[in-house]
Amino acid sequence: MKGSLLLAALLGAALVLSGCATVKGLGRDIESVGQAGSDAINR
Repeated sequence: MKGSLLLAALLGAALVLSGCATVKGLGRDIESVGQAGSDAINR
């Protein structure tokens, strides 16, 4: 029982941490698109 609970907790933590990395990467992608648009306007 304790082993199953530990496994579930570790899997949950892994999902949360990978989700944070995904959102962070998405934010960088959106920022780069905005920068490219700004650069195109300023030319």
